[in-house]
Amino acid sequence: MRPSKAKDHHAALPPPPGRPHASRQTSTPGADPHLTGPAACPGSGPEDDPPVPFLPDVSDLRALDDDAPAAVGRLLDELLAARTAQAATLDPVFAHDLAERVARFTLDGGKRTRSQFVWWALRACGGKGRAAAAALRVGAALELIQTCALVHDDVMDGSRLRRGRPALHADVEVQYAGTAPSPQGARFGEAAAILAGDLALAWADDVLADTELAPDTARRVRGLWSAMRMEMVAGQYLDVQGQITSSRSSARAIRAACLKSALYSVERPLALGAALAGADAATTTALCSAGRCVGIAFQLRDDLHDVFGSPGRTGKPSGCDIRSGKPTYLVAVAQARAEAAGDHRALAVLRRSLGRADLSEAGLAGVRGVLVATGARETVEARIDRLVGQGLRHLDTAELETDGRRRLRELLHSAAGAPPDGRPSCGSPGTADGLPRAEDGPPGSLLLTAGAEGATR
Repeated sequence: MRPSKAKDHHAALPPPPGRPHASRQTSTPGADPHLTGPAACPGSGPEDDPPVPFLPDVSDLRALDDDAPAAVGRLLDELLAARTAQAATLDPVFAHDLAERVARFTLDGGKRTRSQFVWWALRACGGKGRAAAAALRVGAALELIQTCALVHDDVMDGSRLRRGRPALHADVEVQYAGTAPSPQGARFGEAAAILAGDLALAWADDVLADTELAPDTARRVRGLWSAMRMEMVAGQYLDVQGQITSSRSSARAIRAACLKSALYSVERPLALGAALAGADAATTTALCSAGRCVGIAFQLRDDLHDVFGSPGRTGKPSGCDIRSGKPTYLVAVAQARAEAAGDHRALAVLRRSLGRADLSEAGLAGVRGVLVATGARETVEARIDRLVGQGLRHLDTAELETDGRRRLRELLHSAAGAPPDGRPSCGSPGTADGLPRAEDGPPGSLLLTAGAEGATR
């Protein structure tokens, strides 16, 4: 069941099954219905208890292995139908404008990459039964975390497109264009999107809290979850702080990429799956090391796609990072190389282009030329190859079940945009191209060094 798609933002949603319309309920004799009636103050009765947690069917593990993303999607259908119905009992406008948008965003896009990492880490470590059911729920919670991150990211970046459709804040702005003209409408759309992201985060936490886990497993999982949420915020802050300060340090760019994307996109999902399966410390460490390497490669590939990818593939206009002045590793390398070579023309192009929201397509083409001519694009591609190879060697050191290992290798290749066959050459295990291994510090330890291709400042 997917949330309804009401056409008008004033249209009231029907009450959930089994609950009468507010207009048919009666107030307590002698009470003021405007102050005490159920329609005036919902959420005060036993009928407003949280929905009963859904327990996914894991009796056929082979079928789940064949299409784990679909299993997570079915679970999200049930979870979000219950949440949007609950939202409708609070207020139909809130339910339509925010709750249903959060549900649609979560259900209608993405490859479920993070939930696949949870599932296949669990299966590679021998997890099944109740642990498999928990993995699907944790995967669903991660999809909601992803919704929160993307909705907030679009507001901070000023991006009006996501997955080829209007970003959530832009969609709300259009809905209320006749009521709140610009700039008030734009500000309202952004405020609504911030709240929508908060709602997705709250629902993600609810899903995790309602997942039944053994005490030791629960401690591990909740510790990882807590660390991941703070890492995401820290990475996003470094991203926007780098924009306002015009930071071009490749070391800071790598740190932000690790915190903002690598950890929650790859490393933490792998660690969560391992924790649910009860994996030992050595196996968990190997998976986390693989995840960190490939997670950083994933973000570096995303930076390349933003500048050189086609809008048809990325779902948003090219050059958003350039126009917002985002402090990416790609740009940091280009600037450092131009400075080292005394290339004043290249430096002038970067100086007048980075952070210009009105940068033309011709101006963006000039930036692309600098990124190629300085060797920055080639350098980033080479580093992605080394990180992927490093990550795969870490994976090879883990004691994993054969099919699970194979599926994890495929996922890691896919996440980094690397060819599915063959392994790029890179340095020996343990150095991660200048990045610390996960075993060099406790979970959440982020004393990153950059190995910045001679580009640090």
